[in-house]
Amino acid sequence: MLGFLSRGEYFLFAALLGALIMSLSFHEFGHAFAAKSFGDDTAEKQGRLTLNPIAHIDPMGLLMVVLIGFGYAKPVPTDPRKYNSFWAQLVVAAAGPLANLIIAVVAYNLYLYGIQVGWPGFSDPGVRQIFNIVVIVNLVLMIFNLIPLGPLDGHYILPYFLPRALAQQYRVLNAQYGTYLFLGLILLSLAGLPIFRFVFSVGTSLLPYIRFV
Repeated sequence: MLGFLSRGEYFLFAALLGALIMSLSFHEFGHAFAAKSFGDDTAEKQGRLTLNPIAHIDPMGLLMVVLIGFGYAKPVPTDPRKYNSFWAQLVVAAAGPLANLIIAVVAYNLYLYGIQVGWPGFSDPGVRQIFNIVVIVNLVLMIFNLIPLGPLDGHYILPYFLPRALAQQYRVLNAQYGTYLFLGLILLSLAGLPIFRFVFSVGTSLLPYIRFV
């Protein structure tokens, strides 16, 4: 993202930073809302059942976004002992990526509808850029968080689709090595391996499937 500043593209920098802050906040709110729905009020008690970015954004994670284009928000605290359903952990984990998908679908179709009916300003290149950034950022966040490694949401989701013995083995291995593998992917990406370009490509490939207008 610093490249935008060095090239004087201040509008793109601000739009991307704003989209990331909003999208990460919705993502974490999704986790908190789902947890509350399944009987766990831990996040609510800690002020995380809100869309206010101040409650969700981690200063170091945000700084990493600015410096290297990758960062994180504060994880939503949960207490699985309070869940009232076997499926709670699956739904709570999926709620974050689902929140990003909802934003992408709404933003994309709102923009397309605005263009079709001729809403004032929707044909402006700046408006188009903002909507494009919001849509792509949320699709990429969704795909990225579904990776079943380390602390990402995918590691809670995958075991529900594995045989019981294999699921337990996966949980043990991920607890031991998942975070290291995840950090290794980030380092390899920074070194030039196109891992995140692949995630970006998968995210953008979903555009035709979320268009309803």
